[in-house]
Amino acid sequence: MGSDRPDFEQHRPHLLRVGYRITGSIADAEDAVQDAWLRFATRTDAEVTELREPRAWLTTVVARICLDRLRSAASRRERYVGPWLPEPLLTTGDPDDPLAAVVRDDGVRMAAMVVLEQLSPPQRVALVLHEALDVPFGQIAEVLGCTVTAARQHASRARRIVAAADPPPRARDEQQRELLDRFAAAVSRGDGPALLAVLHPDVAWVADTDGRTRAARQVVRGVDKVSRLALGLLKRYGDALTSGWDPVGVNGELGFRTPPISDTDAGVTVCAVRDGRIVAIYQMFNPEKLEPGTPHRSPGR
Repeated sequence: MGSDRPDFEQHRPHLLRVGYRITGSIADAEDAVQDAWLRFATRTDAEVTELREPRAWLTTVVARICLDRLRSAASRRERYVGPWLPEPLLTTGDPDDPLAAVVRDDGVRMAAMVVLEQLSPPQRVALVLHEALDVPFGQIAEVLGCTVTAARQHASRARRIVAAADPPPRARDEQQRELLDRFAAAVSRGDGPALLAVLHPDVAWVADTDGRTRAARQVVRGVDKVSRLALGLLKRYGDALTSGWDPVGVNGELGFRTPPISDTDAGVTVCAVRDGRIVAIYQMFNPEKLEPGTPHRSPGR
């Protein structure tokens, strides 16, 4: 290879963001980026020189691969037991963490990723590529295998769905820490009024388990139901419920790991905040999404 060949590594964080936002899986995103790298590496120097924008070419390759993954995953998600959440991106604050550059993107916060699940695969690709990455519609149409007009329509419909969902913005770490501390203290004391004070009236509690551990298999909505659930868990598990919480970055926001207790597996939790209160609690218990086999997916373990 020539010495003037573009450095693939400089594009890796960008490509991981593309893949993760399209698929909701960092494992699938990493596989797509690796595949794109192999295709890039096997091109001749002359072919690479002909690429006026290697980043755009790589983005197209990753987007196509991830679109195929997303379509093939549709049937698997239909068989999934209970709510499905994106695979969490866990970081420890280390600037050398491979995912540190990825989670700086506001679009990968859990609340935003959950909204993307409402989109069809073409809508999701069109929105991610155009709105988040400013990819031209001509290139998006090439990825989707449709006309430019159809690509614009996919993006327009996706924007309307996201606007209607209105996912809350990323909260400051200090605000997240304060709310999590107040939430944990209220739960540990069994303090109903304190829970009502920290939870947003429209709060939702979402637990992703695929039926592999004990947890609610439906989204629990409303401050009263969520409070009753929290107090019911305290009654069932006692002090162990709020013991051993380990702070960790989850999709760029402050979250925590929870150890296994009784009939419940270890998990990861992150919250979304609106109007100074917790408006969503996202819990991931599915071990396939928390597998400690690679440092990207479970740093520090």
